[in-house]
Amino acid sequence: MIGTELSDPLARRRYQGLKSSRPMAVDVRWGEAGRISVRAGSILSITNVDGGGVAWVTTLGPEARQFSAAALDLGAAAEVTLDPESFDAREMAGLAASRDSSLEGATGCKIFDAETEAGELFVTKVLEDATLFVIAPVSREFLSVGGGGRFAVRVQPPAGGSSDVILPDPLGKVVDEWRVSRGTALAYELKRGQFVQVIDVEGQQCSDFMAMRASSLDAGVERFIDSTVSRTMARNAYPSPGLHDKFFDQDIRPLLSVRQDTVGRHDTFALACTARGYEERGFPGHLNCSDNISAAFDPYGIQARKAWPAINFFFNSWIDQADHRIASDEAWSRPGDHVVMEALTDLVCVSTACPDDVDPINGWNPTDIHVRIYEEDSSITHSVSWRANPEDAEQLTRHSAFHPRTSKLTTSFHVARSLWMPVHFDATGTVEEYWACKKAATIQDMSGLRKFDVVGPDAVELLQHCMTRDVAKLSQHRGFYALMCDARGSVLDDGTLFRLEDTAFRWCCGSDNSALHLREQAEALGLDVRVLSLGDRVQNLAIQGPKSRDILREVVFTQPSRPALDNLKWFGFTVARLHDRDGPMFMLCRTGFTGELGYEIFCDRNDAVEIWDGLMAAGEKHGLTPMGSAALDPLRLEAGLMIAGAEFGPDSDAMESGLGFAVDFKKPAFIGREALERNATAPRRKLVGLKFTGMEAPHHGDPIFVGREQVGVVTSGAMSHELGHAIAMARVAIECAETGGTLEVGRLDGHMKRLPATVVDLPFIDPKREKARA
Repeated sequence: MIGTELSDPLARRRYQGLKSSRPMAVDVRWGEAGRISVRAGSILSITNVDGGGVAWVTTLGPEARQFSAAALDLGAAAEVTLDPESFDAREMAGLAASRDSSLEGATGCKIFDAETEAGELFVTKVLEDATLFVIAPVSREFLSVGGGGRFAVRVQPPAGGSSDVILPDPLGKVVDEWRVSRGTALAYELKRGQFVQVIDVEGQQCSDFMAMRASSLDAGVERFIDSTVSRTMARNAYPSPGLHDKFFDQDIRPLLSVRQDTVGRHDTFALACTARGYEERGFPGHLNCSDNISAAFDPYGIQARKAWPAINFFFNSWIDQADHRIASDEAWSRPGDHVVMEALTDLVCVSTACPDDVDPINGWNPTDIHVRIYEEDSSITHSVSWRANPEDAEQLTRHSAFHPRTSKLTTSFHVARSLWMPVHFDATGTVEEYWACKKAATIQDMSGLRKFDVVGPDAVELLQHCMTRDVAKLSQHRGFYALMCDARGSVLDDGTLFRLEDTAFRWCCGSDNSALHLREQAEALGLDVRVLSLGDRVQNLAIQGPKSRDILREVVFTQPSRPALDNLKWFGFTVARLHDRDGPMFMLCRTGFTGELGYEIFCDRNDAVEIWDGLMAAGEKHGLTPMGSAALDPLRLEAGLMIAGAEFGPDSDAMESGLGFAVDFKKPAFIGREALERNATAPRRKLVGLKFTGMEAPHHGDPIFVGREQVGVVTSGAMSHELGHAIAMARVAIECAETGGTLEVGRLDGHMKRLPATVVDLPFIDPKREKARA
């Protein structure tokens, strides 16, 4: 065995001789308790990113049974009793239970209050090794009055002396673990059902991985990960957890399944580095992973190879779309990033710590890799890493609060920002869900939507400056669709703005960059306003279809001071409760993204399951059907509803994206107005609808031609089940945008196949939005 085995349990957490000790980071969102390991002498800094949010800190030392802030140097800071009902306390409760304790009587210290300014920093010293929790409690009335917050936690290990690096906390019960020193390889056995975790200790370090089927080795045959077979079975260049997550051998039998991936960029094309590769570049005798793999595999009787195929974790490579060459650059991985895989059969594996110091892939500085093996019944969540912004600490995708119900109905999920969302449901499928929305009603988990509260005396002034609609005309309990544009008139984000109170608004949108943009503008203008992130604390459902109002009538209770359900007009909202005055609270909005009559519900994650159950029970006799994201795409396309990354983005302005209806030139100045006014009078491109005679739908990015000349591009395409043929939205030259004109969509590189189409007005169905306004 080549590598360093760590048998001492205490040594499994700290390792000597590393070149640097980098800060650890975690972001804590509203209603959460962020965990991070700290050691004596470290400097703890916590930034109130949004401002205005309350934050508590508490710790649990190695021998302690009760939570307190004893491990931190807080001086005379006021002690508070923690309220587990105000945040997600499950992890803390589990840790307390492992010490034969509970959260009852747990204390901490308040470090931020509701008056704290955005960007304010709290810094203290860690007095002893401990597990630290930073808690962002919620207010109980946030659905009606607003709230939110986010805190960035950074821990700088002590300077000088030991430069230990603390590895990420184990994900389950560790069976064994080893250190793979830089420039070496380690072979090990993995039993069916066990998990292997490959950890990049210091960041930007690549690790080749190969696995052999043990039963085949016993029969004298070598069967191992085959990249070509794996890509073919996955129907994608990069395996992705939750969608196409398996590695196969030459007999098309699965070997491993990816369970967690905190990076998302790995090489699945090239070989492990070879002696020949270094020789031809002028580095004879250079250490290489292929020789290291052969040496590590030798005790198992595996044939040596001069060049080993491998999956190279953390190796940042891609295929250039212009010339189809394999390109690479510095790895994206950061300290503690990892990949976790489940063994689907007994395996003999090898992991390397790549010795390449002549390329950017390891940042020209090879370091160590760490390997952990977990037992079969480990409850490691299925997730990938997600960062709203590059500077944020990573967070693993997780299930929405409705998952206990949706997971019983489907196993098909995809990533929507930080959450897993259903694609379709097993009992119905996409087409049936589509028709349910047209003829009865559907319920869809839309919790991946971003939600921000904009509160303060200058909230209106900020939103007037940043939004394309006249915010001053918006009444309480009303909302509208609006855009945020840059100075070029390009759409930064779109969404719905609701007015909760005179100085409190809720912005429901698609991108976390909305909040960054609003905060930057508020600072530049010197405005007294806070932009608060609601994070995943607020979950939401879409109830859409002609029977949606009938279903809601059976479960919605509103106080006399709030608008009644039947009085809500399009884009109106109310604050309601389920069944009666004692039921869970939710915000009910007459909005949606299907073109049908519909509503959206925003609720506390703690109430999500009860609200789902109440709606499903009331909707049974009305044909209420769970719907996934696949059915939503043709519905929104028929309704002529645009999405980011398709109809609008940085390469087109709001007018070219078909969003001129959401731009109010009568209001005072707003960002992008000059560019939009200029482009409105002399447009060069226009968003149009395309109607096809057949059922073959074009794809996003397909070129549009008149003869040999490309005149536009498809932004979205789908099969319309109601119309009986394919439809698409496309951005075309203004000279070719006349209704009734004929264009051709190019397939097979745009030349070998053409799909004739007729230019039509948008939307394709219900041009006056009579269904939604019903």
